[in-house]
Amino acid sequence: MTILKDKVAIITGAGRGIGKETALFLAKQGVKILVNDLGANPDGSGEDKIADEVVSEITNLGGKALANYDSVDSFEGGQNIFNSALSEFGAVDILINNAGILRDKTLFNMEESDWDIIMAVHLKGHFNCTKPFVCYIRETNRLNCRVINMSSVSGLIGNFGQTNYGAAKAGIAGFSRSLSMEMAKYKCTVNTISPGAATRLTIDLMKAAGRDVDENDWKQGPQQIAPVIAWLSSDEANEITNQIFHISQGNVGIMQQPAVIKSFKSDTVWDLEKLNRVMPDLIDAKKKHDEEVEKKGEPI
Repeated sequence: MTILKDKVAIITGAGRGIGKETALFLAKQGVKILVNDLGANPDGSGEDKIADEVVSEITNLGGKALANYDSVDSFEGGQNIFNSALSEFGAVDILINNAGILRDKTLFNMEESDWDIIMAVHLKGHFNCTKPFVCYIRETNRLNCRVINMSSVSGLIGNFGQTNYGAAKAGIAGFSRSLSMEMAKYKCTVNTISPGAATRLTIDLMKAAGRDVDENDWKQGPQQIAPVIAWLSSDEANEITNQIFHISQGNVGIMQQPAVIKSFKSDTVWDLEKLNRVMPDLIDAKKKHDEEVEKKGEPI
């Protein structure tokens, strides 16, 4: 895909998992990569210089890359990440907001700090890294850029023990929808990925759910996500924006955006008696809709 050659991409959380696979895949297409990763543990603690290792892999492939260790959870960190890429490569075309951590607990057992750090890294992290990029696009009138954000089925559908993570990921989907409207005049597309992959963050969850996990199976690993991100970054996707793509088990699917399935209109203020009549029909319509959705997603 030579049309990606010499583009510049910032990828947060690119030291492992989906971020690393995406960095390597894009580098093979000739993209210059800012590899950002704090090198933290899955819960956000600690640091490790893993971004340098990814940069070494990219340079060994003949590509160009720069390591960055700023944290996405601060506004200053987001600005530093962007400035590092701009200073090194002279331009920025693609932003992939991928950095993430987990603090899984039921709400009964969740501390305020568990909530705050998830919001800071995921939801505020998207804001911190995206703000300087979109300001740069407006100030330089740089057209045809890309913002690709990471949501999750935990936010779009729900998952036990992840009220903090699910809320942040749902917020990212909303952030992306509104941002796509704001960036349309600059022909900057904004899309969201809902990944289903066995990574350092998700393997324990998958095992706890009783699923067999094979990290060497491409249908389970992060390598199935990277080509989709690359395609969305390419000129082939110039007209694709404000969409959510779910990739899992070898399937690539597009998710339905929030929409009213069925409604009833009342000429007077709703009362309990009228609601008793219509609510069962609304719930039934939702069940039938869900059954139809479950029939989709067959392997191609």
